This record gives sequence, C-alpha cells and structure tokens, in this order.
Amino acid sequence: MYQFEAERSPRFAGGSYLLVACILLLAGIGLVTLYSSSYALASRLYRDGGLYFISRQLKAGALGIVLFFLASRVNLDVLRKLIKPLVIFTVIFCILTFIPGIGDTRNGASRWIKLPVLGVTFQPSELVKLILPLYLAHIFDKKQERLDEFSTGVLPPVLVTALFFIIIYLQNNFSTAVFIAVNALFIFFLAGVRLRYFFSAIIMLLPLSGLLILTKEHRLRRLISYIKPEWEPQGAGYQVGSSVRTIISGGFLGKGLGQGTRKVASIPEVHSDFIFTSFAEETGFLGVILIFALFGGFAFFSYRGAMRSASQYRRLLACGLVTMILSQAMLNIAVVSGSLPATGLPLPFFSAGGSSLACTLLMTGLIVNICRSGDYQFQDIPYLEAGGGLHVR
Repeated sequence: MYQFEAERSPRFAGGSYLLVACILLLAGIGLVTLYSSSYALASRLYRDGGLYFISRQLKAGALGIVLFFLASRVNLDVLRKLIKPLVIFTVIFCILTFIPGIGDTRNGASRWIKLPVLGVTFQPSELVKLILPLYLAHIFDKKQERLDEFSTGVLPPVLVTALFFIIIYLQNNFSTAVFIAVNALFIFFLAGVRLRYFFSAIIMLLPLSGLLILTKEHRLRRLISYIKPEWEPQGAGYQVGSSVRTIISGGFLGKGLGQGTRKVASIPEVHSDFIFTSFAEETGFLGVILIFALFGGFAFFSYRGAMRSASQYRRLLACGLVTMILSQAMLNIAVVSGSLPATGLPLPFFSAGGSSLACTLLMTGLIVNICRSGDYQFQDIPYLEAGGGLHVR
C-alpha cells in the first residue's frame, strides 16, 4: 500500500469549485442546446408541442442534480461496502431489458426497461458506466498485492467486465459494450495489471471484434460508409455527411441560438447523438472552442483532484469515471465530425435521454466528492508507470 505525506491545501478547494462550475455550465448549455435542436421536431411529432424533449430532460436534470449533491456528500467508504449488492442489482436491471412487458424494445434493440410508476423508461447500460468503475476500483485496491496472480488477482474483474459486455452486446448495443470494455481496460492499466495480459487480450479480442461487426448488417454498413462515404450517400453515411456540412455552415460565429436551419432539414434525430452538430451550427467555431475548454477544465480539475487523493481506491474510481465521461464526449464529437464511424454514443450533458443525464450527474457528484476529500498538497507527486499502476516519485 502506498504511503503519502500530505498537508491540507486550501488552494485546491478553489479547484473543486471550478470543477463544479464546469459541470454546471456543461449541463446548462446542454439543456439550452437540446431545447433549440428539438423544438421543431417535437412540434411536428408530439401533442405536447415543442417542449416535449426539453420538459423530460429538465425532469431528469432535476433528479440528476439531487443525485449529484448526494453523491458529492456520501461517505465513499460506506458506499464501498455496498459494491457487491450494487453489481448484482445492475446485472439484474440489465437482464430485465429482455423480459416482455418490462423491457422496451425499439428498432430491434432491447436497451430500456419501463418504469410505469414514473411514466418513463430507463437504460441500464448507463448505470453500468458508474457501477463497473466502482467495482474495479474496489477490487484492484483490495488485490494490489496479487495482481501477478491471474486466477485470484486479475480473473475476477475480467469475468465481471465480460459479463456486462455480453449482456449489453445481447441488447444489440455493440458500441456501448465495446466502449465500456475499453474504459474498463484503462482502469486495469492504471491499477498495475501487467502488460502481458493486455497483449494476450488484444490477440483474442481483435478477431472477435471483427466477427461481431460482420454479424450485423448495419455495423458493416457504418464501417464501409466511413471508409468510402460515396458508397451509399443516401444510406448509412447520409447522417454523418450532413452533420459535417452543417458544422461547416456554422462558420466562425455561428448563426445564433435557435437560428440553425440545416439541423432541421438534413439531420434526422439531431437532438440525440448528433446534437453537437446543432450546437456547432448555431454557435460556430467559438462555441466549439468553449465546449472543448469546459470539457478540458472538467478533465484537468478532476484528474488533478484524483491524483491528490491519498487512497488508491479513490484515485482509480475518479480516473475511471472521468475517463468514461471524457472519452464518450470525444468519441461523439469525432463521429459527428466524420473522424470516426458512427457509434450511437450520446454526448454527455447534451443529448436527449434522461438516463444518460441523470447517471452522468451522479458520476460527476462522486468525482467532486473525491476531489473535495483529496484537498491535499502532496510533497510527492504521483506518476504513472506503464503496466505498474499509480506510484509516488
């Protein structure tokens, strides 16, 4: 176990406030963007009119703020004792998506469960993005001295990660399954799992991933359309192509909030995975720089707070949660800008979806909790050693 010499640092308390400011600004801008991007579509499709999507998102945001506050104050050692029940509960929640009458199947995907009491649906895979890092941080902290023993130190977290991957994949949510697995591997690396295990995993997973892509026509179409956009300009590559042209049309200053036109005419479901396109059209290059700055500030203050924590468990948990949110944002932006094949991952804080917003705010609450409890200034600086975990120089 690593030993730290630390003293209270009131300077970092300001970092905690700046972190909260970045989170709240992202959530607020996300709500404004959703209202602007969804109003025309909601007016055409729903009796509630243009407020349909934003009203549901506001309710989820209100719940998320409550969860954010509770998570920022909860005793993380008490929460750690509940990890096993939380993992079991999350697995059950994910399995419920397959049960007729409880699961809500859309377009061949069984990703949601119905909550009749609340009159909403919930996507359990969003909860996995929180629970899996919680479990991995706990188990790797507990088994620090046994990471060289595969059967007792590495195999248990591998099996839990594989279980979540298989369930989410069977929900016909391949992109989320791969995304969660890759982020789990990042925590494996930070914990100090030996590189030889990663090489073995890559040798096994690369052909498996290729096979899984080839088993579904829509995945193969997305890949081909990315490699050769002109292959199907009105098919799988249409939305990405329209997204790129819409982003470019925003110019330097943008067209103004609510003034975007291409978002309505050429991008289906712009309020969901492609909401960044709407934001870029209306705020232009300056707006894009603002969002990158806010996500950059969120990453900087979160990682700094995590590395200042005296607990390996808290460092791994915070780094895992921050990377989960940040990598999802970067992947989404890369997709809508045509840099990566379409994945179906929402933009955190922005995309329509109460499950995503509420769970993201819950995750950020835990990050703030760790940063607040890690308001220390270390005489030794933590550093990362490849395949050897987080250490102190």
